[in-house]
Amino acid sequence: MVTVNGDSAGSGASSGIVVSFGEMLIDFVPTVAGVSLAEAPGFLKAPGGAPANVAIAVARLGGHCAFVGKLGDDEFGRMLVAILRENGVDYSGVTLDSGARTALAFVTLRADGEREFMFYRNPSADMLLTEAELNLDLIRKAAVFHYGSISLITEPCRSAHLKAMEVAKQAGALLSYDPNLRLPLWPSAREAREKILSIWDQADIIKVSDVELEFLTGEDSVEDEVAMKLWRPNLTLLLVTLGEKGCKYYTKDFHGSVESFFVKQVDTTGAGDAFVGALLGKIIEDRSALQDEEKLKELLRFANACGAITTTKKGAIPALPNLAEVLQLIE
Repeated sequence: MVTVNGDSAGSGASSGIVVSFGEMLIDFVPTVAGVSLAEAPGFLKAPGGAPANVAIAVARLGGHCAFVGKLGDDEFGRMLVAILRENGVDYSGVTLDSGARTALAFVTLRADGEREFMFYRNPSADMLLTEAELNLDLIRKAAVFHYGSISLITEPCRSAHLKAMEVAKQAGALLSYDPNLRLPLWPSAREAREKILSIWDQADIIKVSDVELEFLTGEDSVEDEVAMKLWRPNLTLLLVTLGEKGCKYYTKDFHGSVESFFVKQVDTTGAGDAFVGALLGKIIEDRSALQDEEKLKELLRFANACGAITTTKKGAIPALPNLAEVLQLIE
């Protein structure tokens, strides 16, 4: 078991750091859109995994970010560590496992840019992260601690996830949750719904997609009364992303929607992660946006722009925008 020593982003604690927890993997994306995996003539290797995408999204926009998770001590795992390093993400919370492989996902791009997944992780290194391997000092520095639900599927990673949340919360971090539903990875839809909702009442910020809203509520609608079924008293901000239609926001005092930007979509991979990364980076800069509707709308417009730009290129991490690209689209 190797802990990777790398703090390329500086401690970042004083200026606020986002610590993102969970899986990082390699997506294999077909060279041709609109074909099945079997029909694909070839695949491009694209680094991904939602929590890692979020970390890199924050860093690419100029924020401080760290990633916590486990990779295989293999060619792909070492490649992913190098990608974190190149993107200025603190990787001192990454552990390498010589006994397990880095996870792989084969992604089918439908003609409309939407995706289907086939995963290779039985078990992959990310599933084997233990509580003892957590870099608790790093987690305690988090101004925002971000996570998904894939790390809740199996032990020992589930216990490590719950411990990391508890430590971050005790240290005063805002908890940010994007369930990032991947049904093929769960034993059943019922267990997915139960485990995803089992930690719902601990988060401060939750972002769901329209598809996840439908899955979690059982209602085929994105109307406010349906979204409010996911509201909990602990929440500061609930967000529902609607793809090219933008997003809806809900707080204790106000709610509304923010339109997105029209772009030519090539691949939607990573768009939600770009949105979340932009959102969290901005919240760290000015937490008052959570109580100020005008500031929040401005922030969500920025996050929508990041998501939109990400859909114009293939893959997640290669497509994540820098600040100049976002400002250009907004203007």
